Amino acid sequence: MKRFRQFLGKKLDIQRATNEPELSRWNIKVRYAPEVPEDFDEYEFGIDYKNEQDVGFLVAIERGKIARLLFGWTVPENPDMLRPMSDNELEGLLDAKGRDLIEFFHFVT
Repeated sequence: MKRFRQFLGKKLDIQRATNEPELSRWNIKVRYAPEVPEDFDEYEFGIDYKNEQDVGFLVAIERGKIARLLFGWTVPENPDMLRPMSDNELEGLLDAKGRDLIEFFHFVT
């Protein structure tokens, strides 16, 4: 996760973060975006992994800047939940999708 520290404290460009046609180049979809973000709010995205869109990641913002990131497995029976990933699962995701995620974060900050 060290590779994402460079994005903490950077302003999230809301227009870009919710531009689904642009995000599709990384196979990322917006799962939740507040219409009007509050001082502290969260955006949720999904990324295809293992031929399914089964990984969700949250981008928490504070006063418009990225405060924290969280990755987890989506729960098909309850789309509002994310199941934690083990360290090995997270490393597998980052090995497979790390470049796409870095490009995504460069695009939205």
